[in-house]
This record gives sequence, C-alpha cells and structure tokens, in this order.
Amino acid sequence: MGDVLAGFHTVWEFDTDSVLIRFERGIRTPKLLQVLGERRIPYEALTAVELAPGRRGTVVLRAVPRPGADPLMDAADGQLKEVSDPYRLVLPAERDVLAEYYADEMRAALAASANQPSDRYLVAAPAPPLNFKAYDGKASFDGELVAFRWFWTGASSAKWKAGDQKFPVGELAGVEWRSPEVFNGHLRLVRRDETDASGGAAHAGRADRPGDAEQDPAAVVFGLGYGLVHESLPFAAAVLEAVRAAEPREGGPPTARDPAALTGKTRAHPADIAERIRHLGALHEAGLLTDDEFSSKKAELLAEL
Repeated sequence: MGDVLAGFHTVWEFDTDSVLIRFERGIRTPKLLQVLGERRIPYEALTAVELAPGRRGTVVLRAVPRPGADPLMDAADGQLKEVSDPYRLVLPAERDVLAEYYADEMRAALAASANQPSDRYLVAAPAPPLNFKAYDGKASFDGELVAFRWFWTGASSAKWKAGDQKFPVGELAGVEWRSPEVFNGHLRLVRRDETDASGGAAHAGRADRPGDAEQDPAAVVFGLGYGLVHESLPFAAAVLEAVRAAEPREGGPPTARDPAALTGKTRAHPADIAERIRHLGALHEAGLLTDDEFSSKKAELLAEL
C-alpha cells in the first residue's frame, strides 16, 4: 500500500506485508504507547480489522491480533485499558471513508490462516535489558536471566528467607501478569515444573491464586506507584518472547543456553550485604526466623562477599 494514516497520538504506515504503528510522544499519549515507540505488525499476525464509531466525533480503526502472535498482548491478557491498546487508531469522524478504504486494503492482505492461533511470535517484544521496581523488589531481565532482588521495606519474610532469586528462561514456562491497576496486581514467573499434568506449557494470564504472590519467591507484587503498566508489561512481554524461543523444538534441542551456565553469581557490595544481614536479624528477633534459618541465610550472604 505504501500510504500513511495519521490519527490522534498514532500514525499507521502501510506496507505490502505489514503496518508500522508509530506512537507520538506527548502529555496526552498514554505512557505505555510512548514507551513502545513504534511496532511493526505483519498482516499475518492479524485476524481481522474493525471500524466503528468512537466517542466525541471520532471513528476507531482497530486491528485484531492473532492469539499467540504478539507477546505484549498475550501478557496483557485483555487487561489493558482501551486508550492504551496499541492496535487502535482514533481518527476524526470525517475521515471515516478513508479509514474504511484502508480497512478493506488490510483485510485483503490478511493471511488465509488468520483465524488460527500462531505457534510463534510474529511481533517483536521490547528488547532487553529491562527492569522495573515493584513494591517488594526490583525485577531485571537481560534476555537470558530474570532476577528478583528484594527490598527489605516491602518483601515478606518468606521472600527474605528464600533470598534474591534468579531464573534462567530455559527453566520457565510462562508469565502471569496481573495489572497494577487492579487489586492484587503482580508479575509471577511460571516454572516448567508447574505446568499442567497434560504437559502443556503455561502461558501468560491472570493468576488463579490471589494473595499468595506476596509469599511466592517467583513473583513480585505491585502497589500504588510501583510496577506501573508501562514498566511491567513490556518486561512481561520480553520474558514471554524469550521463553517461547527457549521451548524445545521437535527434533532439536532448546534454543536457549544451558541453564547451568546462567546461574553464576556476581560479587555483592559489602554495604548491601550488611543491610540484608541487619534485616535478617530483625526477622530473627521478631521470631519469624529460627536460629538455624538465621545462621544459614547469614552464611549465604557472607559467601557472596
């Protein structure tokens, strides 16, 4: 097609096999869209194109992604607010004829298998390294390893007992992201040993175990001002994309590196170790750690020096 359709805060540039969606920066543009910047969407990643009247004299053109084609939408699992939907283009109502033209052009370009779930991601996730601060810890991802580092001001005693966590993507089956904008928001890593009995790998979705993310060392919990959507959702999408790439392929080994090669620990700062030991001492004095647990965790921390 080779044309451009500009709307409020968003511009779609049409090509023969894809559409490049660019998000403008500005105070009225949702932060998630600003962080995404731009995304190239192959037509084969779509199932349909919809056109409908919008609010206050607007018309909305929306592309519908195929399930399993976009890690960002898989992670969001229907939890995004309408204004933050990266597949929506809002236009003045007087441009409805032009919008209908492009909608028809896109529909003609959709893949014949558009109604089938995709077995691979066709849209790229934000590139690592990525990190964000949750309420009880800092999450970071370098493309191969997800790390949780707990904050003594927010982490539960169960997480302090478990210590800071590192998860090679080869050991993961998926990610559960529950929006920070709802109660019990969190990001939880699903490990391969937690997949269902049929052997199917878990995928992104809202957790059915409300409340225990606070105690789960494989999860960070959100709170007011912590783990914001525009920080935590791209993170979840990037992890999902890496997990999908690391899944064993029929007739071949996993594409990720050997997990054993990803678990090396870096030397910790002495002041940080001292602070963690002080917090363990407070837990011990409060009766939340036994003598043996305190001694064991203290020895582990000292070993990191």
